[in-house]
Amino acid sequence: MPDTKEFALSNFTPYEPAKDEEYMNDAQQAHFSSILRNWKQELMEEVDRTKEHMQTELNNYADPNDRASQEEEFNLELRTRDRERKLIKKIDKTLDLIEAGDYGYCESCGVEIGIRRLEARPTADLCIDCKTLAEIKEKQLGV
Repeated sequence: MPDTKEFALSNFTPYEPAKDEEYMNDAQQAHFSSILRNWKQELMEEVDRTKEHMQTELNNYADPNDRASQEEEFNLELRTRDRERKLIKKIDKTLDLIEAGDYGYCESCGVEIGIRRLEARPTADLCIDCKTLAEIKEKQLGV
């Protein structure tokens, strides 16, 4: 069973804004909405594959080592799916921001996050400067 994969950048064509194009116009919002919906669909399909795998591969091994190996494999898959479940919630929150017209702006300072950063991390809610400051604070506080 494959591990959780980061969003595959090959799943979309990078957006090329026209000269003097307004930031987060309808076309850009549609672009990011499509990226997020495709990503969510991939994650949901992975959940289905995991469920099917766990149902078909469930064996009651006589050997304790085999049983332990299977349990560890299942635990790893479940932890991965739990992270993906949290990511799906974040994708849904981001889709709500698009619907509200608030997507693409830093939650902390309000500046534009930028198309390329959003393509790299479609759920980003902080500009690079605010994210860097947040990471420095986390490191200093040991959080």
